[in-house]
Amino acid sequence: MRERIALSLPVRINCRETIHHEWTEVTRLVDVTPFGARLRLKRPTEVGRLLLLTLAMPRQLRCFDHVEDQYRVWSLVRNVRALDPEAEKGAVVEVGVAFVGKRPPKSFETNPARRYDISKSGGPAGLWTIREESSEVLTEVGASDKRKETRHYIPIDIKIEVFDENGKFSETENTVTENISAHGAAIFTTLELEPGRFVRLTSEQYRTSVLAVVRARRIGPDGIPRLHLQFTGGEWPL
Repeated sequence: MRERIALSLPVRINCRETIHHEWTEVTRLVDVTPFGARLRLKRPTEVGRLLLLTLAMPRQLRCFDHVEDQYRVWSLVRNVRALDPEAEKGAVVEVGVAFVGKRPPKSFETNPARRYDISKSGGPAGLWTIREESSEVLTEVGASDKRKETRHYIPIDIKIEVFDENGKFSETENTVTENISAHGAAIFTTLELEPGRFVRLTSEQYRTSVLAVVRARRIGPDGIPRLHLQFTGGEWPL
């Protein structure tokens, strides 16, 4: 393991949440190594997502593009920790990323909400590598989220807020859960959100807020749409 260097460099983050939705944010590094970094964001993300980082990385820390002014490196989110935005100047998460290369895989272009994992084998110049199911360049983490816990079929009054490309809430809805666990929920909704979009759920009853990613939207047998959500950066306090 390389020692982390505390280096508060400006960095531009580009994230494509879905084919139709992406955002860019300028923030600063918390620390960095030649193979990864830590930073804080005003928008949520999740483990397994790819982000494009652009920064004036010191050349001795680069694995490629040593003569370019800006270092553009695709990075895999490895961990996410929820923050209190009021205490952290608007930042909602702190993330650790692994640098994985100069270009994204082809599968990312067709499905940017796809999640990946680190491959066992190393990449060129010491960079991390990830695999696809085809076992060529990069691998998706499990096609479906298998539930490891019981979901409780209880109606909880919640407010759902949708993050837009500016980090603000573009849509808000008051609704109830169909079911919920510590790590995910299904909620009744009128919102039309694609899998891969991020939201915040707030409950006055539980006095809590959690960040979540949309995994699916479906119409139930009763004709009412549901959003299936997975929490990121924290758990629901059941």
